[in-house]
Amino acid sequence: MLLEVHAPSAPATYSKIVATIGPATCTPDALRALKKAGMSVARLNGSHADLEWHRTAIRLIRQVLPQVPILLDIPGRKIRTVLLAHEPSFAAGGTVILTTDLDHDGREKVPVNYPDLHLDVRAGSTIMADDGTLRFEVVEVRGRDLVCVAHTAGTLRSRKGINVPFVQLNTALVTERDHAMAAFAREMEVDFIGISFVESAAHVQAIRALIGGRTPQILAKVENQGGIDHLEEIVQAADAIMIDRGDLSVETRLETLAIYQKKIIDAARAEGKPVIVATEMLHSMIHSNMPTKAEVADITNAVLDGCSATMLSGETAVGDFPLEAVSVMRRVADSAFGHLSARTASAAWASDPARAMEEAIAMILRSASVTKVVAITRSGYAARRLSARGVSQPILAVGDNPGMARAFNLYAGVEGIHFATQVPRGSADYIKACIQFLYETGKLSLADEILVTGAIYPRSGTRMNLIELHKIANLAAEFGWKPHADPASLAVA
Repeated sequence: MLLEVHAPSAPATYSKIVATIGPATCTPDALRALKKAGMSVARLNGSHADLEWHRTAIRLIRQVLPQVPILLDIPGRKIRTVLLAHEPSFAAGGTVILTTDLDHDGREKVPVNYPDLHLDVRAGSTIMADDGTLRFEVVEVRGRDLVCVAHTAGTLRSRKGINVPFVQLNTALVTERDHAMAAFAREMEVDFIGISFVESAAHVQAIRALIGGRTPQILAKVENQGGIDHLEEIVQAADAIMIDRGDLSVETRLETLAIYQKKIIDAARAEGKPVIVATEMLHSMIHSNMPTKAEVADITNAVLDGCSATMLSGETAVGDFPLEAVSVMRRVADSAFGHLSARTASAAWASDPARAMEEAIAMILRSASVTKVVAITRSGYAARRLSARGVSQPILAVGDNPGMARAFNLYAGVEGIHFATQVPRGSADYIKACIQFLYETGKLSLADEILVTGAIYPRSGTRMNLIELHKIANLAAEFGWKPHADPASLAVA
């Protein structure tokens, strides 16, 4: 029997940090420093750079930080400007011509990657760009050109997002680019694939069909009114959720953004799905080594709302202070969770058997002297459910699939651990072997008192039907277990 450990050496923290890797951080030293500062998940933005750059970046992350999950965001249905030879600047009141003719380079007209945009908008339509920082009004549609008046001064740069609020666009559910990116994600064995502008369970299912397996897991980005209107079915269909506040704020109404954030987090937690809050969380730290007070409050409130992770984009991809941004986010998130864990659980959950088990476990963890939770799980269900409950003890999520175990590291408060022995369906003997493995690899110590949960003799619909409490010192003395001096090098036949 071969025992392997594929888990972070640092202790699990509660709210996780997703850091976007870009030119500022795609080096071995920078990646190690980001992990040490608090990065939990490495994100790559498929809208920027080419596949060879991403291939190199993925290989580097796997080499330097093999236990860190990788999220690849794919462009999907998001409309963007193309790569421009000239990025036009303009004053308020100036004229800017957008076009679906890709033969232009930005000097006279700015091409976009959605070929039917000129068919879907009309004179009087509002067009937003670059997360709503640029605003235009369409005054004339002339063939494939959209003649616009700028309401704000600025510069329209390459590969920036384009939004047309309250206009139904006839974009394909799955694009040719989606096919290519899904194949690339499978080839590179990334852990999560992020899909943009999800408005239905059918969209999630279409991407899952392209993937053709359990991994990469699907992260659905809720970022427009269609996503809000069909939130419940999207949450049920996806493996994880991202709140892209940049697009959501311009695709709906700015004044509803914070309310929608809470609504999405509540829906995800009810289904036990991890949810990431993204966009401008520490935007000022792209060029400053200190955050604003509003940014600190923003991170705090996201954690208090119950998010699984907060995300950094330009702050770590191209910013001047990527390590400082991660460090600030880590400290603020930990402080927020310290306050959150002091609260007494209030609202009762639905009274079905699975939720009753969650309630029983949560009650034990509030009242007993348990130091760690061991969730033995193939799919991550037990880890997801307990993570959503916000238990204060670290959760060691142990699975027999290395890719799934690595992906568990997205869940708040969870450390994913690969146990190479397959979990049998017809026996409970693996529980003792699993605890011994965790002790001998240094994940549990003699001082730990643990709660073990999982599914024994599982059938369809059976979830977490097992609870055990153990003192590691007693088990080690009873069975003669010896801790291993170097968990990273463990390989016991």
